[in-house]
Amino acid sequence: MGFLAGYIMQGRTQAVSTACVLALLSLFMPPISIVSSAVIGLITLRLGAIEGIKIFTIALIVIGVMGLVMGITPFALLYGVVLWLPIWLISVLLRAGRQLALAIESGVLLGAVAILGFYLYKPDAALMWQGIIEQMVPATVAIESIQSRIESIARYMTGIVVAGTVFGWVFALFLARWWQASLYNPGGFKTEYLSLSTKPRLALFSLILVAISALSSGYLSELCWNLSILVFVLYSFVGTAVLHSMLLSTTYGTYVIIGMYMTLFLIPHLLVPVAIIGVGDAWLNLRLGLKK
Repeated sequence: MGFLAGYIMQGRTQAVSTACVLALLSLFMPPISIVSSAVIGLITLRLGAIEGIKIFTIALIVIGVMGLVMGITPFALLYGVVLWLPIWLISVLLRAGRQLALAIESGVLLGAVAILGFYLYKPDAALMWQGIIEQMVPATVAIESIQSRIESIARYMTGIVVAGTVFGWVFALFLARWWQASLYNPGGFKTEYLSLSTKPRLALFSLILVAISALSSGYLSELCWNLSILVFVLYSFVGTAVLHSMLLSTTYGTYVIIGMYMTLFLIPHLLVPVAIIGVGDAWLNLRLGLKK
């Protein structure tokens, strides 16, 4: 990965070609999209917003031409915009504010705008998702037997899809920041990541949002639950950073931390208590004792 970062920083041709090739490969292996986005993030973090938008624009033109050859120009252009524009924006904010939490919060805010915009455009979003899910059910399964489950999942699909997208943006930002640190400030990303935290006001707002989701009903409840799923993204990262910091001081800390990340990857449901830790840290400052 360090070699790739060095190659990207050699010039515009290298950066654009890397972003475009990785974007093309991500159509077959979606996780590679994170690395493609990180290319734009690295350029923006190191060289600034203007250079970042230049690389983004050139890459978009290139991927548009590639789409023309493949007969998918509109999709290729839309894919490039969704892949690179958000990471450019949050990278600009991180470069200007030098606060990782603020950049992540900005990504979550973009996701919230997307959810609100989608619900304004498609008030019956749950019905749309229900139809899509039903089409994905194997013919051997009777839809009637799982209808209630499909309807339940459909109500939260907008939030799940947007949250997954925001997760990708944040991982791309982390990779770009790590690349930048490895090239120009070794160890800088680790310090920045382990200090990740949010303000109590934001945590309080998040709890109020969850309370409204639980106590209300109908359209309002559905919308707030979808927004709550998105807020979960932010606090799962904060909670993970808190646990990472706390485990560093334990015996065999490195191995325990590796085990923690592997467990979270294999059992994603554990991110729920991790996110709760992230919310609590806004008031308890759980890492304060470690600094003493």
